Amino acid sequence: MEGSRIIVALDFSSAEQALVFVEKINPSHCRLKVGFELFLSAGPPLLEALHQRGFDVFLDLKFHDIPNTVASACRVAASLGVWMVNVHASGGVRMIEAAREALESVRCPPYLIAVTVLTSMSKEGLQKIGCRHAPEQQVLHLAVLARLAGVDGVVCSAQEARLLRRTCGEDFLLVTPGIRPEGTSLQDQHRTMSPCDALKAGSDFLVIGRPITATASPERALIAIRASLD
Repeated sequence: MEGSRIIVALDFSSAEQALVFVEKINPSHCRLKVGFELFLSAGPPLLEALHQRGFDVFLDLKFHDIPNTVASACRVAASLGVWMVNVHASGGVRMIEAAREALESVRCPPYLIAVTVLTSMSKEGLQKIGCRHAPEQQVLHLAVLARLAGVDGVVCSAQEARLLRRTCGEDFLLVTPGIRPEGTSLQDQHRTMSPCDALKAGSDFLVIGRPITATASPERALIAIRASLD
C-alpha cells in the first residue's frame, strides 16, 4: 500500500494551532484527519494549506442526511482535493449510493468510507439508543450493508478488523480510530488497540490523535510508532 498507514487526527480548535503542529512532522510519515471542530473553525483554506505542505487529508465530517444533501456535500468535499471522505453507514443504502455516484462524477474522487459504530460507543451505549446488538454485530451488519452500497471501506474499531477482513475481503479498506500506543491513556475511547496489534488484525489505516499531537516531539512519536509497525 502506497503512503503511510498512520492518519494523525488534528484535534485542534484553530488553523493557527494546526499549522504550528504540522510544521513539526514529515508529510511522508503520516496523513492527516480534519474533523468537525477544526473544519468549522478554519474551513477550506486550511485544507489548501495542508495540501500545499504535502499532506493527504481525510475530511472526517461523517455526512448523514437525505441522499441528495449527502451527495452534494460529497461532491463539494471532492472539489476541495481531499484524499478521503466519510458518511454514516446508518444513513442507509440509498444515501450511501448517492454519495458514491456523486464521487464517481468527479475527476479524481477521494476514497468513500462509511462509519459503522463509533469507538466511543459501548454495548450499554448502543442499548440506550435502541440497538440490541453487541457492538461487533452492529459493526458487521453496517459494514456489509455499506460494501453492497459501494463504499471503499469502513471506519471501525481495530477489535472488529479481523472479522471484517474475513467477511468483506482483502480489498476493503479498514480505517481504525481508537489506536493507543502501549502506555498511553485510553481517554474517551472504549474499543482500543495498539498500532502493531491493529495492523496484525487487518487494519489498513490507523487513526492516532493525542498520543502524537499532545507530545513534546510529535515527529519522534511518529517515528517510534512507524518502527513498531516495521
